[in-house]
Amino acid sequence: MAMLLTMVACNNNKPAEAEANSETSAEATADTISEETKQQNMEEVQAFLKECNAFFIATVDGDQPHVRPFGVSEIIDGRLYIMTGKVKDVYKQMAANGKFEICALKPSGSEWIRIAGTLVNDDALAVKTEFLERNPSLKSMYKADDDNIAVLYITEGSARFCSFSAPERKVRF
Repeated sequence: MAMLLTMVACNNNKPAEAEANSETSAEATADTISEETKQQNMEEVQAFLKECNAFFIATVDGDQPHVRPFGVSEIIDGRLYIMTGKVKDVYKQMAANGKFEICALKPSGSEWIRIAGTLVNDDALAVKTEFLERNPSLKSMYKADDDNIAVLYITEGSARFCSFSAPERKVRF
């Protein structure tokens, strides 16, 4: 009888099922986290990206994935933004399908982050101007009013903080 109970307990806690239950639980509480917690999570994600210096964003074109390096992100007016040019294929892919994933690895090589969500274009001149003010090296390539600069913010954001030495931690922002 004890062996049967042990088998039932082990079968009820299969890794895939446990992970699925964890995902369901995290998804169910996503709408219930406070704006303050979302902001703190966004700031933690931003700090991680800044420490990595470069991050890689995955988009799709039809059924073909594409991955590219990016180097700048900013929190402006409570939103986490990235920036690119509207003439680039990456922008065209983001405009056609805003879903994306970002992966970034810390210089130590033992910690990384995976970020998912949807990107939304923001054509507000004030946001473009602020982004460029915070990243003056981009001013040689972009102007806030040039109709090429695209600043996109993340909605429905989730991040997974991963490490070789600690359990994965998930946040939403």
